[in-house]
Amino acid sequence: MPKTPEYFADKTIVISGAGSGIGRATAQIFAREGANVVCGDIDVEAAERTANQIIQKGGKALGVACDVTKREPLIDTIRRAVDEYGRVNFQFNCAGAAGRRAAFLEIDEDLWDSTFDVNTKSIYYSMQAVLPHMLEKGGGVIVNVASMSHKRGGPGTSIHYAASKGAVVTMTLGVAREFADRGIRCLSISPGPVRTAFQEAANTPPELMERFKNDVPMKRFAEPEEIGELVLFMCSDACEYMTADTVYVNGGGGWR
Repeated sequence: MPKTPEYFADKTIVISGAGSGIGRATAQIFAREGANVVCGDIDVEAAERTANQIIQKGGKALGVACDVTKREPLIDTIRRAVDEYGRVNFQFNCAGAAGRRAAFLEIDEDLWDSTFDVNTKSIYYSMQAVLPHMLEKGGGVIVNVASMSHKRGGPGTSIHYAASKGAVVTMTLGVAREFADRGIRCLSISPGPVRTAFQEAANTPPELMERFKNDVPMKRFAEPEEIGELVLFMCSDACEYMTADTVYVNGGGGWR
């Protein structure tokens, strides 16, 4: 995957939402490649479980409590990563929430704000927390999780979610272009349906989940590890000319 053998050895990644799903899978993949992994999650026990799984396999990891809807915990997470490992090379902003499903005229301000707090403002806070450090050290890579729903618009059930993820794509583009000549690469991933507890927590009716799956030409959901391997590639030296883009991982389309 990387051009340089052991490229990730002793480099450090900070991951939000590392307690489950894509975040946990990505943490394990980076640890496999020798990276130091800072596992952040609002559920500190879940974050520590991921970290302990890595440590039991001989890797280096730290589990931390991190509420991504607040600025200070994100600043503290970067501080702890630097204190423990010396620097932060990569940041993977994976924490997110689908929010309650609602038709557009039923979306109240609380639902709109809470969805944007977790999916959008969190990434604004996260990137502002890590960028000063990365700039001081001469560069780094940030990967943000968006969603292919931003292209579909989420009509009928999730316009608030689609809009929050569209903002992530735009923010990623802007940050990438602003700091491209200072050693920063910033990318986003727009997955289709992924088989995670996050999907289950969205309380999506089984018949709708089946429709989502049938909309995908491959007739299956992505596995979290498939997203994690892409994050690894995006952070590697095999991907050094890529920035500002969002990569769609959707089995050929679907997820209306």
